[in-house]
Amino acid sequence: MENYLNESFSGVRPKNSSEEALRRWRKLCVLVKNPKRRFRFTANLSKRSEAEAMKKTNQEKLRIAVLVSKAALQFIQAASSGILPRSEYIVSDEAQAAGFNIDAEELGSVVEDHDSKKLKLHGGIEGIASKLSTSTENGLLSDEDRLKCRQDVFGINKFTERQPRSFWVFVWEALQDTTLMILAACAFVSLVVGILMEGWPKGAHDGLGILASIFLVVFVTATSDYRQSLQFKDLDKEKKKILMQVTRNGYRQKISIYDLLPGDIVHLAIGDQVPADGLFVSGFSVLIDESSLTGESEPVPVNCENPFLLSGTKVQDGSCKMLVTTVGMRTQWGKLLATLSEGGDDETPLQVKLNGVATIIGKIGLIFAVVTFAVLSQRLLTTKYQEGKCFSWSGDDALEMLEYFAIAVTIVVVAVPEGLPLAVTLSLAFAMKKMMNDKALVRHLAACETMGSATSVCSDKTGTLTTNHMTVVKVCICENIHDVNNSEKGNGMRFPFPDSVVKIVLESLFNNSSGEVVLNRDRKLEILGSPTETALLEFGLSLGGNFSAVRKQTKLINIEPFNSMKKRMGVVLQLSGGGYRAHCKGASEIILDACDKFIDREGSVVPLSEEAADKMKETIKNFASEALRTLCLAYVDINDNFSSTKQMPLSGYTCIGIVGIKDPVRPGVRESVEICRSAGIVVRMVTGDNINTAKAIARECGILTDGGLAIEGPEFREKSLEELMLLIPNLQVMARSSPMDKHMLVKHLKSTCNEVVAVTGDGTNDAPALHEADIGLAMGIAGTEVAKESADVIILDDNFSTIVTVVKWGRSVHINIQKFVQFQLTVNIVALIVNFLSACFTGSAPLTAVQLLWVNMIMDTLGALALATEPPNDDLMKRPPVGRKGKFITNIMWRNIMGQAFYQFIVIWCLQTEGKSLFHLEGLRSQLTLNTLIFNTFVFCQVFNEISSREMEKIDVVHGILQNYIFVGVVMSTVIFQVIIVQFLGDFASTAPLTLWQWIITVFIGFLSMPIAALIKLIPVESV
Repeated sequence: MENYLNESFSGVRPKNSSEEALRRWRKLCVLVKNPKRRFRFTANLSKRSEAEAMKKTNQEKLRIAVLVSKAALQFIQAASSGILPRSEYIVSDEAQAAGFNIDAEELGSVVEDHDSKKLKLHGGIEGIASKLSTSTENGLLSDEDRLKCRQDVFGINKFTERQPRSFWVFVWEALQDTTLMILAACAFVSLVVGILMEGWPKGAHDGLGILASIFLVVFVTATSDYRQSLQFKDLDKEKKKILMQVTRNGYRQKISIYDLLPGDIVHLAIGDQVPADGLFVSGFSVLIDESSLTGESEPVPVNCENPFLLSGTKVQDGSCKMLVTTVGMRTQWGKLLATLSEGGDDETPLQVKLNGVATIIGKIGLIFAVVTFAVLSQRLLTTKYQEGKCFSWSGDDALEMLEYFAIAVTIVVVAVPEGLPLAVTLSLAFAMKKMMNDKALVRHLAACETMGSATSVCSDKTGTLTTNHMTVVKVCICENIHDVNNSEKGNGMRFPFPDSVVKIVLESLFNNSSGEVVLNRDRKLEILGSPTETALLEFGLSLGGNFSAVRKQTKLINIEPFNSMKKRMGVVLQLSGGGYRAHCKGASEIILDACDKFIDREGSVVPLSEEAADKMKETIKNFASEALRTLCLAYVDINDNFSSTKQMPLSGYTCIGIVGIKDPVRPGVRESVEICRSAGIVVRMVTGDNINTAKAIARECGILTDGGLAIEGPEFREKSLEELMLLIPNLQVMARSSPMDKHMLVKHLKSTCNEVVAVTGDGTNDAPALHEADIGLAMGIAGTEVAKESADVIILDDNFSTIVTVVKWGRSVHINIQKFVQFQLTVNIVALIVNFLSACFTGSAPLTAVQLLWVNMIMDTLGALALATEPPNDDLMKRPPVGRKGKFITNIMWRNIMGQAFYQFIVIWCLQTEGKSLFHLEGLRSQLTLNTLIFNTFVFCQVFNEISSREMEKIDVVHGILQNYIFVGVVMSTVIFQVIIVQFLGDFASTAPLTLWQWIITVFIGFLSMPIAALIKLIPVESV
């Protein structure tokens, strides 16, 4: 079976599967009882193709519209020679009554059509802001009534969503099961014939029994599916929770993108997704990726000349302030989404494999069903022939033949494990919901499953292994190393340096920063920005600096934002006394190499000698060996005129000093790394920091061991393939790495080492590595929207320990499905063989259609609910990972299945052949009582086998059972319903009430399956 599954159903990958692979396995799936239910959580390829074609059409239309509008604008500008015609725009009554001088349609046309002419007619950005009753400096006023009025006029920033399906839709889909339809038809015929033959109500019992069983199966199935849909709905809501920085009431704050309104001032930075249509207010070096809308791969520069920002596009570089003009379904992105129909996520490899298992068992079951029906029918036909009544059929004969047909159909119902692939979805939905509580948001189903097979984790350092709460603890300025402590910060620091040096330090810290110091709603100073920027600004304030005063002394001409490729950030300032000055900061070695001067002990600028440079490099090394993150600050004066279009100087800088920033290791990281190591998972640190800092942190975390290697990114990318094959297995730390180094490492781990790789990322440039990895893990706090969109799992608290939790849940999903498959295959084998052999040797089936439907519910919906929702335990992290080529149905599972099936078959067969004498059964109802005993024994064998299936290798199967309320609830419900069916529903379920002694015996025989299962587990087999 495993070979067949690997040959036919292994083409689907955890992500980025080809359409050919997705189509191939679908063609191999035969005997699908209910396609609507079986394939509910698989991608709709035809709908996906339609959506892709429609998206391309819309993109082309928008691209042409933008080009036409730009061309028309150029023509108009040339023809008019700078003279603007008068505006003939008339404000709508609704907008005017609400106090606005522009309406939503006009705003939408300005941005969507890139209409600079209209923008000028309305007075430019400031004019639009005025007409929207807002300020580009202070933003909107948070007055509830005015905000509500604004919503009524301009709409809300939400897109039209598909209505959730009601419970009755799931009931209808469950009724689409072909075999249940056939059984319903059989029940109807049985009902009609029975009433005609025996009258009401006696003649209706068999038919009503089957119908009641069908409706019970349908409602239990629909309830389970409906609950799953609610879980996915909740998770979808969590995925869409995005907060943006806006200015309202004059201060910066974070609000949900759904609360944005026209007139809001939004702050965009590299990696953000533009949340609404809007206009560029101010900013530097902004490049926008519009490929999601227009299909164009080239980024578009946005500035005062081209101020139009479209919803759904992404900030590739730079930062800016944006005035929101159009929201929700009025935006081009909203209109595009409205035309698209979702094709759904790709199915997971485990879902595909279980579809394969269901197909194989279904084929076997169909053969057994046909042969069983043939054998039963042949006996009846032979009897009729011998009696010479071939053409004389009574109602009883018709009902008997109908019962045989119903049994054959029910065997197919039991044999085709329709719930097997859906059990994966159930387990994944349960795990995803629980992981959400553990601070991990799963974006793609397959990631939850694949994480359990992970053999390697490539983790960032900052914020993942460390707390991301940074503070400046050491500085080296004027050749003097100064320790900075918290008590000094609170009281204001005293530097033994000249005032001119302190001035240049403050000018560098406050101007060359993507962070800000603002007044919050309590009118207190608040630092906004990344943890690194926050630490530097806090250090500047502790020196007695005034952020706004320092910034007002100069004029900002250009900004070069930090990115992980250049590892530097810079600004150019126009000085109040004339001239220009460029400040830069970044990786210490890189900035120091760009310097040819430094500030000496007296505060004078002197040439940077080789001796002074070596001393600074030694300082950097010493800071790094103390696990400090080092940054170098530098400046250069530019005498000639400088414009924002010119590139910043790359050399000739004066080194201001070295800053050492402490970012403590997160509590529990070392223990988490040890857990990974015991689980057979190799943890590698990939960071942009100095190699000495990286090694110090890696040792503190337990990542870098005695035999481990640490390497820098530039050295790594120069290695040949042969060298990499020798290097990578022992590689534990990569420092000074670029995003492409990380991508290259992931690629080699997957292809060369055949590892299942999980990788963390937070920046825009990490997207290729996140996409390439088997599991991409984006940081929820520090991560950009671009990184989150490329990831499979979002770590909401940026904590490495949460990654370990995700691995544990992934392993739990895998092993839970194995437990369920083991349980279901056992029931399948016994039910098929018992009914088949009984039909062959005795001419009757001991389990009726109603009874088989109840067994089907126990092993399908209820079994999946019980076993697929087992929470993880710590022992899961003490076994080796499954890896890329691990077998799904292992030798251990086959041992348990065959051993348990053999015991159950022997018990049922003995009861069928010797049961009457063993239980001293006599009289007309002896056969009915015997069949009831067989049915009861069989069901309790499954109940106790379900308990035994909680552990595939351990003898102790009851440990922690009371903590799993779902499992206990399922088992209790099964027992209660079994008592009701046997004792009170005899006429409908073809059972006879049992005595207390008979109950004890049948339950005890079922209970014996547990010690039998324990003995079977002692038989040694290869683990795979």
